[in-house]
Amino acid sequence: MVIYVGQGDPEKSMRLLWTGSVEPENPQVRRGPKAGLTAGSIVAAAIALADEGGIDAVSMRAVGQRLGKTPMALYTYVPSKAELIDLMWDTALGELPDDYDTGEGWRPALRRWAHDLRAFLLRHPWILDVSGARVGMGPNETRNQETSARILAGLGLPGAALMSCIWSVGSFVHGNARPMAETRQAEVVTGVGETEWWLARSRMLEEVAPDYAERFPVLTRMAAEGAFDQVDLEGSYLEAEYDTVFEFGLERMLDGLERFIDAHSTREG
Repeated sequence: MVIYVGQGDPEKSMRLLWTGSVEPENPQVRRGPKAGLTAGSIVAAAIALADEGGIDAVSMRAVGQRLGKTPMALYTYVPSKAELIDLMWDTALGELPDDYDTGEGWRPALRRWAHDLRAFLLRHPWILDVSGARVGMGPNETRNQETSARILAGLGLPGAALMSCIWSVGSFVHGNARPMAETRQAEVVTGVGETEWWLARSRMLEEVAPDYAERFPVLTRMAAEGAFDQVDLEGSYLEAEYDTVFEFGLERMLDGLERFIDAHSTREG
């Protein structure tokens, strides 16, 4: 089942995201001593659980246990798991930088943004298992949208084109980060190391597919030209491949954006 951000009660989620409380501010109410729990402490505990065990490890009960509280104690601050997911999503996004220097041009800045986004997703791979198809509309998510758009804002692109440029790069980053994150989790989940898994199957090819070269001539040529050579035998060769593909794909995407910007910019000069 897909977990969506932005599925909490709209009024409660938006108040929590932007004010930190489900209740509207009432200046006539005198606040007493701070309680042992806050929405922030609950969210921090939930993020820690997700970082350790994935999004499926997060429940109101599990968060309560981590904090030494009953689940009922949490509901005063966070009404349900749906609002908790909204808060986790937006709070985690607060780690991303809020400014990029475009003094050397938009391309180096957008490259740094893409690298920062990928590193963030790999630090918190549970975010890849939460769909942002419907945005949470929290302050950090909104700030990140503003930050990325600002990189290209001075190039004279129409708003819709600017949005498409940023979303295209973001989609590419997410697409590369997911299999990388899955690669890092594979040994934990399956109990089989990467090298052991590869050798157990590759050594069988000659026996089960003696006509491999005839059936797959392009792959055979690629192998002969070193396409599948393992550069770092001490590390994860799959991670190394995803790193290579990321760098290659990002540069080609930036090449394409540069041509698009040159053709569609309304900036004078």
